[in-house]
Amino acid sequence: MSKAKSDNKIATNRRAWHDYTVLDTIEAGVALVGTEVKSLRLGRVSLVDSFATIDDGEVWLRGLHIAEYALGTWTNHTPRRVRKLLLHRRQIDKWDIRLHESGLSLVPLSLYFADGRVKVELGLVRGKKTWDKRQALAKRDAEREIAKAFSRQAKGKRPR
Repeated sequence: MSKAKSDNKIATNRRAWHDYTVLDTIEAGVALVGTEVKSLRLGRVSLVDSFATIDDGEVWLRGLHIAEYALGTWTNHTPRRVRKLLLHRRQIDKWDIRLHESGLSLVPLSLYFADGRVKVELGLVRGKKTWDKRQALAKRDAEREIAKAFSRQAKGKRPR
């Protein structure tokens, strides 16, 4: 009998989609301690300012803030400790080569539970310029206006 697969989102990094152009994504496991998992189940996490690095053939998640567990004792974790990401050797080597291209970074896009384990979706990203951000906002607003116009027309109302 197999487990029912459930993807429960814990947190998403919406700022990353605004600040970066996502070129590729990958799913990785996260090595955690017990009180971190309990705190994640309560949703007490922030992906803001977090990033991943590859050091000595291992992938590390830095800057991820998981709040201390309120009912934890002296065994509680430190909120911003460096956490190891679990990937296959071939994946790490492939991403290490791509990461050495100029201007690319590894940024966590979302954190979620998959079959009871904590997973992080990493994105290989390139930073956007200010005009890119303005252009994306203008495009999104134009698409929203078009959708509103079609909706009004389908309901038989006059366009504004």
